[in-house]
Amino acid sequence: MITLRLAIPLALSLIMGVGTAALAQDMGYEKKMMAAHKKMMDDMTAMKSTGDPDKDFAMMMLPHHQGAIDMAEVELKYGKDPMLKKMAQEIIDAQKKEIEELKKWQSEHH
Repeated sequence: MITLRLAIPLALSLIMGVGTAALAQDMGYEKKMMAAHKKMMDDMTAMKSTGDPDKDFAMMMLPHHQGAIDMAEVELKYGKDPMLKKMAQEIIDAQKKEIEELKKWQSEHH
């Protein structure tokens, strides 16, 4: 189902004779970004609280950080702005490091 936000540009591009390749890329971006966000939220809401604030924090941050990585990877693939692409790569690098640190903490505090 095409949303109104996408239907109007599609209609205009067809009327104006403009190719839809760019629009298709935008739709791919939106689908991938929303899928990354949904996976993160699904993973976080599926978790069961342990009652320990530290353990729950570490547990919840793992899918949160992975979601940030997944969304940043979408920016790297589809984004155009050099500053945002640089920031996306920095987010990926930082979040991967923090995931390793959280997993290490979890292994030491099971």
